[in-house]
Amino acid sequence: MMLSLAAVSADYGSFRALFDVSLEISSGEAVGVIGPNGAGKTTLMRVISGLVPPSSGTMTFEGRPISGLSAHRMVEQGIAHVPENRRLFPRLTVEDNLRIGAFIPKARPRYAERLDQIYGLFPRLKERREQPAGTLSGGEQQMCAIGRALMSRPKLLLMDEPSAGLAPLVVAQVFSLVRRIRAEGLTVLIVEQNVQQVLEVVNRAYLLQVGAIKLAGTSADLKGNELIRKAYLGL
Repeated sequence: MMLSLAAVSADYGSFRALFDVSLEISSGEAVGVIGPNGAGKTTLMRVISGLVPPSSGTMTFEGRPISGLSAHRMVEQGIAHVPENRRLFPRLTVEDNLRIGAFIPKARPRYAERLDQIYGLFPRLKERREQPAGTLSGGEQQMCAIGRALMSRPKLLLMDEPSAGLAPLVVAQVFSLVRRIRAEGLTVLIVEQNVQQVLEVVNRAYLLQVGAIKLAGTSADLKGNELIRKAYLGL
C-alpha cells in the first residue's frame, strides 16, 4: 500500500473539518475524492501534504509513519501537491516557478533532465518559459502548477480541484493530462467537484460529505449509485 490513512481527524482551532477518515491508495492507482463544497476535501489534501497536522489517527506512506511531518518533509518522502487555485508565483517566470519545484536535494542533480521532461509533457510551457507566470491563461497556469509539482519526481501526486475556474475545453485538456501522467506510472489522488469527468479517469473514488467518508467504490460502482447519479451527475 502506498498511502494509508486510518481514522484521521483534523481541526482548525475548535472547528473539526475531518472526522475519522480512512482511505488507501495502491501504487499506480488513480483515486478520486468527490463531494460538495465545504465537505473537507481540501483539508484532506492539506493533511496528506503536511500543511495541516492531523489531530488524531495515523498516516503511513510506503509503510512508514508520516503523521505530523512538515510539508517539505512530505515532498522529500515523494508526495507532491498541486494546490487549489494553483498558487504560482505570478511575478516569477514560468521556468523559475518550475525551478522552485526542484528545491529538494534529491531533485537538484537531475534538474535539467527533469525540466526537459516537463517541457516535453507541456510544450506550451516551453514556449512561455520566460514569461511571468501571472500572465498565463488559466489552463497554462494549471499546467505550470502541475509541472512544478512533477519537478520533485514524486511518487504520489495530489491534485486539488484541477478543473476549478477553467473553461470546459481546458477542463478536458487537464483530464487528458491526468491520463498521460498515469500512463507514466505515477500514482494520483485527485479531489474534484467535476464528478462526471473525474470518474472517467480514476480507478476508485471516495465520497466525502461533512468531513466524513460516506461511500467508496470503483468508478463504475459510483457512476451507477443512485445517490451519486441524483446529487452529482444530474441523472
